[in-house]
Amino acid sequence: MTVSQTPSIPFTSVEALATLQETCKAAGLADQDARLIRLGENALFVLPAEQVVVRIARSVEVLDDVRKEVAVSAWLNKSGLPAARTTAHDQPLIVRGRPVTLWHLIPDSGSPATLDDLADVLRELHGLAVPADLGLPAMDILSRVSERINAASVLTDEDRDFLLTRRRELQTAYDALAFPLTPCAVHGDAHNENLIKTLGGNVLLIDFERFAFGPPETDLAVTAIEHTVGWGTRAEYDRFAERYGFDVLAWEGYPVLRDINELKMTTWLMQNVSENEAIAQEFRNRMYSLRNPDMPRRWRAF
Repeated sequence: MTVSQTPSIPFTSVEALATLQETCKAAGLADQDARLIRLGENALFVLPAEQVVVRIARSVEVLDDVRKEVAVSAWLNKSGLPAARTTAHDQPLIVRGRPVTLWHLIPDSGSPATLDDLADVLRELHGLAVPADLGLPAMDILSRVSERINAASVLTDEDRDFLLTRRRELQTAYDALAFPLTPCAVHGDAHNENLIKTLGGNVLLIDFERFAFGPPETDLAVTAIEHTVGWGTRAEYDRFAERYGFDVLAWEGYPVLRDINELKMTTWLMQNVSENEAIAQEFRNRMYSLRNPDMPRRWRAF
């Protein structure tokens, strides 16, 4: 469903709000008291009066991923795995040249989901049989990284060359890995902030744009890397690994996944350096880390 398209302009919080307002007009939704809850790969707005979350992607170039999100949501809910649900609107919409989807707001208990919850959800997800007609793409773990690097105005030529070279090296190293676990449906961004604990105590999975068919180790490595950059304790990680039933840190291929995730986390943050100085400072910190791999990581979460 095409609503409106405009020439590509930077995806800032101001542009995201303009896209939201046009979306609400097209979908017949009230946008008063709309609140931006996240600006990252997507902009997420909550519409309190409608009990709807509006998810705005950066570019029509990712339209296939957005269509996949809608299909994955339907599959997960049909399979019995509690997950976010789209509204009844015909979607995705294309607004100001950006794919937009609409989701039922999940009644959040206010209590964050734990790594125990994440281990349980991933174990269930990785055990699901994937229907052939779902059309999950093969895992492309470094997708969008080159595009982010090439589009970034904040980079010097030296920085850009460094990041692109690193991306090529890591792709080669990843392609040479022999994964011990059976390939399956993977989330692609499997951290506990992509779970919501409801008022009724259920835990729902959200954010399906990186879903793919590939090695489950890639999902497990997300929690492992968050531990290594200081976003959790070793005891919490060990409990996660025991509950899931596999310790990716103990696998010889983990350092490759660690380095890939560090590169992805850095280039993801790079997209928002114009938003405020705290983000810009953290981006510089992460670039320093990439250039100095033996230095301890002390990264801030955004």
